[in-house]
Amino acid sequence: MSFRLHAGEVLGIAGVEGNGQTELIRLLLSPHDRLQSGSYSLNGKDVSRFGGGELRRACGLAVFPEDRLKEGLILQDTAEDNFLLGRQRDPAFRRRGILLSRSALRKATLAAIAEYDVRPPNPAAIAGSLSGGNQQKLVVARELSCAPKFLIAAQPTRGVDIGAIEFIHSRIQRLRDSGSGVLLVSSELDEVLKLSDRVLVLYRGRVVGSFLRAEFDEKKIGLLMAGGAERSTG
Repeated sequence: MSFRLHAGEVLGIAGVEGNGQTELIRLLLSPHDRLQSGSYSLNGKDVSRFGGGELRRACGLAVFPEDRLKEGLILQDTAEDNFLLGRQRDPAFRRRGILLSRSALRKATLAAIAEYDVRPPNPAAIAGSLSGGNQQKLVVARELSCAPKFLIAAQPTRGVDIGAIEFIHSRIQRLRDSGSGVLLVSSELDEVLKLSDRVLVLYRGRVVGSFLRAEFDEKKIGLLMAGGAERSTG
């Protein structure tokens, strides 16, 4: 498969689960380990041999993982420690370059919890004790607090309540409007059609359809998701 994601765009990947979405996400997050052929570029830079940490630091990559419980949070740790994940080398949280500044981390966590309405608003709360919606908002707060240039939003509202869904959707749209690129991978077709500027349909690991927003047709896209005839806008 081959595609481009533009700045200021939400590109939605529509497909029944199990048709290559997980493999695509893993490849984009760790091309050094998984990319066997072809190329992968971000902002004009070849990142085909980059690891996940390099992509975050050098290319402004952020991710809402498919499974927040297994890949997004350490459930036995505090909200504060979870806010640090992936940002351990951030100079904002360091003293003399090597020591962790707990005061700086606490201040940033408190600000993010307030901005993203994570409840309870307590950095010492254990992540596993939070509701599903608040766990996801904690992940969203951590990933978006870095103002990423490229966000992979995988199943961003799975298992959360209606209020949290609307909040997370608004944050994805705000990031898009700020000029960042968003790759949205969701098994919820309604979510893909609501948020996306362009949609690719994935079936058995291949792109079988491409739709601009003005061309969105739920029935046609649903047919392609089920293995109907290929259709592309080029």
